[in-house]
Amino acid sequence: MPTNIFRIVKIILPVFVSLIFLDSLRYKFTDATETQVIFGLLDGWAASWGAAGLFAHTGLFSQYVIGTAELLASALVLIGMIPAFKRLQVLGSAIGLAVMTGAISFHLFTPLGIDPNQDGGGLFVAACIVWTSCLTLLIINRKEAGDLFEGLTGALFSTHSRS
Repeated sequence: MPTNIFRIVKIILPVFVSLIFLDSLRYKFTDATETQVIFGLLDGWAASWGAAGLFAHTGLFSQYVIGTAELLASALVLIGMIPAFKRLQVLGSAIGLAVMTGAISFHLFTPLGIDPNQDGGGLFVAACIVWTSCLTLLIINRKEAGDLFEGLTGALFSTHSRS
């Protein structure tokens, strides 16, 4: 029985993460009022630290940049469901974890708060569940994550001399 549950979890988590990320794109990519409120509050906060424009439409962490990262994470997590492409799921899960770590941190440690759109904190709760799901996917795929990390560090910090 635990094997069946494990199989189901390996299907449900990537689909869930992707659905949440893809659903949020309709707000981010259409410049919805809810998105304007969130990124406006964050940009105002960044401006108070001397980084005005960081979360603006053309900023380094604009809604379009974050939305694109969520789209990429969704695609990689879903493609990674195919056994031959498991490493892509690891990469997508890592991107999703990074994006959600940022989201949760900004909700907790900036004036944004956990309920910026008066939705009862639903957006914050969704971010926490997606963060947990991405972390779980990384744990499930820890062997592939280790292999990917080893390959990346080997490529970036190779000690072999090239002749």
